[in-house]
Order: sequence, then C-alpha cells, then structure tokens
Amino acid sequence: MIYVIIGVGPAGITAAQTILKTDKDAEITMISTDEFVHSRCMLHRYLSHERNEETLSFIDKDFFTDNNIHWVKGVIVEKIDVNEKKVCLSNQEDYLFDKLLIATGANSFIPPVAQFREAKNVFGLRHLSDAQKIRPLADVANHILIIGSGLVGMDAAYAFLEQGKKVTVIEMADRILPIQLNETAGKPYQKLFEEHGCEFIFGKKACDTQMDNNGCIDAVLLDDGTKIDCDLIVLATGVRPAVACAENSKIYIDRFIQVDDTMKTNCDDIYSAGDVTGLSGIWPNAMKQGQVAGLNMCGVETHYTDNYAMKNTMNFYGLVTLSLGRGVVEEGDTVLEQEDNDNYKRAIIRNGKLDSILLQGCIDYAGIYQYLIKNEIELSHFKKDVFHLSFADFYDIDKKGNYYYEIK
Repeated sequence: MIYVIIGVGPAGITAAQTILKTDKDAEITMISTDEFVHSRCMLHRYLSHERNEETLSFIDKDFFTDNNIHWVKGVIVEKIDVNEKKVCLSNQEDYLFDKLLIATGANSFIPPVAQFREAKNVFGLRHLSDAQKIRPLADVANHILIIGSGLVGMDAAYAFLEQGKKVTVIEMADRILPIQLNETAGKPYQKLFEEHGCEFIFGKKACDTQMDNNGCIDAVLLDDGTKIDCDLIVLATGVRPAVACAENSKIYIDRFIQVDDTMKTNCDDIYSAGDVTGLSGIWPNAMKQGQVAGLNMCGVETHYTDNYAMKNTMNFYGLVTLSLGRGVVEEGDTVLEQEDNDNYKRAIIRNGKLDSILLQGCIDYAGIYQYLIKNEIELSHFKKDVFHLSFADFYDIDKKGNYYYEIK
C-alpha cells in the first residue's frame, strides 16, 4: 500500500508511526514545506537562541531513514488530483497514492492593515521558517512591536525580553492572554512581564503604518493617534487553516477540510487531521487525530471521539498555569474560585459536571480534573467540593499494576 502524508507536524508524524506499526508493507512518502521537523510550541526558544533547528525536533534525527520513509521537503503541494490519486508538487514531481492524509496545519493570518502584508519586517510566528526570518532581524532590533497578547505573542515577547530587547505589546482586549485566561489569572503574568521591561497597550488597534525607503515599517499608528516607532513587528493575530493544496479539488472545504469521525474527507481514500480540519488543534488532540487517521487508512476502523479540549500549560517566569476544558461561562453555570498569595483556581460547573478548570501556581491533581471533564463525571458522587479532591478519592491501580481512575 502506498501512503502519502502532507505535513510533518504532530498529526502527520503520528499517522506515519501508526501506519508503520499497522501495515508492515507500507510505502510512505511525506511531503512538507518545512525543511525541519519542529515543535511550534518551542519556536520562542529558537528566537532566544536556546535551541537550534535540530533541537526543535520532536522525533529522532534518523526517523525517516530508519523507517524507510521518503521525505520530500521544502516543496509545495500545488494540486491534489482526486481521480488520478496523485499529488502534484511545486518541483514538478507527482506522487501517486493509495491513501492520502492532509495534515498541513495552519498559517499565520496577516491582517490587511496598511502595509503589513508587503513590509519586509512584519512576520507571523507559526513555522520555523517564520522564526528563521525573524531571528537575525531581532538580534539587531532596537524596538520590537508585537500585536496580539495570546500565547504566540507572549512567547515571542518572552524570547525578546530574554535578549534584553525593548518590547511593546498591543492588545485590542483589556487584558493579557484574553482567550486563555480571565482577568484574575492574567494580572500576575502582566505584572511579571512589566517587571522585565515589557510595555502593554490595551484596548487599541493598529490602523496605519509608516514605511521607510527600504520597505520596512518604522512606525505604527494606533486608532487613538498614538505613534509607536519600531524596527520589527510580530503579528500574533490568529491563524487560518492551510487548505490551499486541496482547493480546486473535489475535497470539501468549508473554511476547514471537513472530515467524519474516522478523519475521512468526502473523497474515498483521502483523510485529514490536525489544525487544517478545524477540530481541536492542540498537540495531544492532533496526535490522536493522526493516529485515528492512520488506523483507518490501514483498514482498521477507528473513530475519533475525543472532542475534549485541553489548553496547553503555560510557564512564564516560573509561574505555571494549566487550563482544562473550554473555559467559557454560559448562563446557568456555577463558577467556583479559590485564591491565596501563590495560587489561583477557577472551576466552571455545568449541569452538575466539571466543564472547565484553571489552575495557576500549584497544578497538582490535574489528572483528576482531566478525567472528570473528559468522562463527564457527576460531581454529586463526591462529598467534597471539586477543589479538595485527591487521588485518595479514586482507585488508582488495577491488579496488573496499571494506573486508572475509578470513583470509590
């Protein structure tokens, strides 16, 4: 069986590993615009010179050769011919497939504001190729402007501050990390960043730019008339699914590539996984989607049912925060909070079940909370409130020595 996988992120790599375990006669070709396998969660470590191209990888350096995988890197898939079952590349090569997986992820969105899209010193931060362009400019920059204070923006700010750079962050919302954290959890991070020299401007947005003779923006104008001089801009203003390879084909796209619970598209023998599908794109979910796709590509019927969304842990300046679940309060929800000098907890109870929890400082017992959310456990089973549950409230090991959760 000939398998072609587009993308070498967590979904694509996990699919390849799954296929190798399932089909011993598999012939696998992986295609990517990336020239290095890398964790995008660690790109800020590249900007701060803590890691290089090799140490950003999350696979063994000989993964492709050891597993006899043909990796075509640094190319663009320009067309997927569904009828002929082949992919056409920018290097004029074509690859036939029996089964195809599209795991192309997402790309940074550069908003059509003034000269952002044509300037030579404006970048998103989604791929290693972005970081490779940013780093040499950042090394000599005097004032770096970051637009957006989500995780990508704050990762970049952290990296630049570690280099001793002057950093200004512009955020349309009224607080830092507005999607990931509420005001209470965000304030300690804002204070830490400010203590390390970061300046924040909230409730404002960029509306115009000033460009020099070299094609670089040297000033940004805000909607209140404020002018900010800068020599490098990083836009952390969201992403768009990387669906270009499937456009003008029979593969159904509705913003994202649409898949069923086997990760199959509307076309036979063509699957998709990861950010490009619009399903929860965090690392563990992308891997799970890749695994499910790989098994189904090998004829082992498997269904993706894990729609539970777990946000990644963040750690800035030693302050750790973990957010589990959707984190959105709806009418009728009960919100519980607990706070002391070093820790903050916030739980959202919906219909008698734990829907979301945010832990800042101490993140002990996160596994219990994940189990409660994922399995939609009724909290009425417990005599304690959710903040005081511990492993003692669960059986945690079976007769074979395997750990598991079961309510006592």
